[in-house]
Amino acid sequence: MKSPIALPTSTVARNALVLIAVVAAGAALYWLRGILTPLAMAVFLMIMIDGVKRAIEDRTTIPGRWAGTVALLLVVLGFLASIAIIVNGATGFFDEATGVTTRIGPRIDQILIDGGRLFGIDAVPTAAELLGQLDVRGYLAGAAMQAQGVLSGSFFVMVYLAFLLASQSGFRRKLVGLFPARESRSEALAVFQRVRGGVEGYLWVQTVTGAMICAAAWLLMRAVGLQNAEFWTFVIFIVGFIPVLGGAVAGLAPPLFALVQFESYWPAAVLLVGLQAILFISGNMIQPRMQGDNQNIDPVVVLLSLALWGQLWGVVGMFLSTPLAVMAMAILAEFKGSRWMAILLSGDGEPYADEDDPDPAPGRRGRVNPPQGAAD
Repeated sequence: MKSPIALPTSTVARNALVLIAVVAAGAALYWLRGILTPLAMAVFLMIMIDGVKRAIEDRTTIPGRWAGTVALLLVVLGFLASIAIIVNGATGFFDEATGVTTRIGPRIDQILIDGGRLFGIDAVPTAAELLGQLDVRGYLAGAAMQAQGVLSGSFFVMVYLAFLLASQSGFRRKLVGLFPARESRSEALAVFQRVRGGVEGYLWVQTVTGAMICAAAWLLMRAVGLQNAEFWTFVIFIVGFIPVLGGAVAGLAPPLFALVQFESYWPAAVLLVGLQAILFISGNMIQPRMQGDNQNIDPVVVLLSLALWGQLWGVVGMFLSTPLAVMAMAILAEFKGSRWMAILLSGDGEPYADEDDPDPAPGRRGRVNPPQGAAD
């Protein structure tokens, strides 16, 4: 019989400490989510501002001293406008003028009757009977709390962003104090640039592909006559930044509301098939070509990151799940003891590609950060 593998006592103790630290960190992230989620969103917006600023400097004639102000205004106004459009659009969608409120009950009754006939069921419950079994008041109260949380969270995001921008001027002095040696300081700055580049690349791909999806979806929704097509287009663009679940919401929500608006099932069927086709083409043909090496993340990691951060931080965690995974891969790849985790997080076992290498080996990308030696 083969003897079991014996691990040194120091290795077992180290692994136990790492496990305890991971559990403690997860508990802290959950308990402090009210403080950390607006801070994380503010950091995310600051990275966006920096990327927009450099894009303005490279592609326009705006002076450098004004590029930062323009980028700040664009990102902040875009963030606030997004929240206003979602809140106002969601409340106005069920306004009496749209007719949705008066039609939703009878239309659901008709859908239930038609569905019962399809499956040979004669006695089907009505919408009122189904709603009577649900705690509607509790759901409405929860929705109101969520809306209040979004508004208060947006305020704290702006406060955190203001203080982060104010402290940005001292970042270089802090970097010199943390890393007195020029070599170590250059390595730390390179890690920061890789993290920033990965997040900006993800944002660029999601923004461009989201705009393409929204353009096609808007044309389709306008063609079938769906009410509030502009609102649904904006919702599709926003949820596109949430992996997996965003595509499900974008492909199913408009057809479901088309069932309520139209007497016929054909508009909903056309929307369902058309939106699914648009999302399939974008997700399998356009997005992979644009992503390249910007988002070298394993799909399983994307799914697990979505579940983890969604459990810890809710919708904000879902929105930030992929950028946080990109950041984690960039940081873990820099240390010998954690590099194996970065390899597992990557899509092809190579956490980064060397964009300066003109002639990489066939089928293998160059390394920006080769494995560190024993001196580490």
